[in-house]
Amino acid sequence: MELQQMRYVVAVAETGGFTRAAERCHVVQSALSHQIARLEQELGARLFDRTSRSVRLTAAGEAFVPVARQTLEAAERARAEVEAATGEVRGRLAVGAISTVAAVDLAEELAAFHARHPKVRISMRVDMSDALIEQVRQGTLDVAFVGLVPGARLKGVREKVLAHGELVAVVAPGHPLARQERVGLRRLARETFVAYTAGSAAHRQTEEAFLAAGLRTEAAFEVTTLEMLAKLVRAGLGVGMVPEAIASELTGLHILRVRGAPVRTERLVWSRLGPSPPAAAFLRGLDATPDGE
Repeated sequence: MELQQMRYVVAVAETGGFTRAAERCHVVQSALSHQIARLEQELGARLFDRTSRSVRLTAAGEAFVPVARQTLEAAERARAEVEAATGEVRGRLAVGAISTVAAVDLAEELAAFHARHPKVRISMRVDMSDALIEQVRQGTLDVAFVGLVPGARLKGVREKVLAHGELVAVVAPGHPLARQERVGLRRLARETFVAYTAGSAAHRQTEEAFLAAGLRTEAAFEVTTLEMLAKLVRAGLGVGMVPEAIASELTGLHILRVRGAPVRTERLVWSRLGPSPPAAAFLRGLDATPDGE
């Protein structure tokens, strides 16, 4: 069993086809197919069900792919550790972030890191907090910037609280509440909300504040990005709740401070298993590496 064969299997699983996987791996499709067939013969099981229209993982494939990913990541980690020991940080740094990061200028931090460590391949993914935390646990991401309710406890990751902040309400300029500068939760609860998806950490930040006051809200529109939330609010479709630190960046909206406002903590999270050399270097730049790491 070879690492290259594992790379090919993971590529097919992630792209959904042999042609796209071959393009990603920069090999001809016949070579990729041949290597996967050799691996299947060695394992004594088919990893993919192939039809003229689709390629799907078999039960054996579903079991194989997560372990293959871990093996490939371990091989890359080993290479990075050796290179770091020789004085040069190489490898990959996979960063995740919510769309409302305010505690750090993430673009500036990544640019500074790239200047210090030009041999590191940097990638970034924007997603909801819960999804990002799970990807850190699985090793898909090295670090993630997330937003959570203050009392949230996380398992399987290390963390550093970067900032605490209140949420504010935003409304369209023509909204009746746009004539006010401050509003209470009870008045806000009568409005239709543009909110992040139910069950997400961002949704819970707002929901828990209203529930603590004995109130419920109606979220007619559920979104996953700050940009879409702002567009729908700007169109007059509802009220949005966003971190105070970034509200001023949303043009064309009126900001309302909220009495009894929801609160969130911005946190930086990384794996309990210990950061790779690139991730450790990035964490050091943010003064986030615990003693002993």
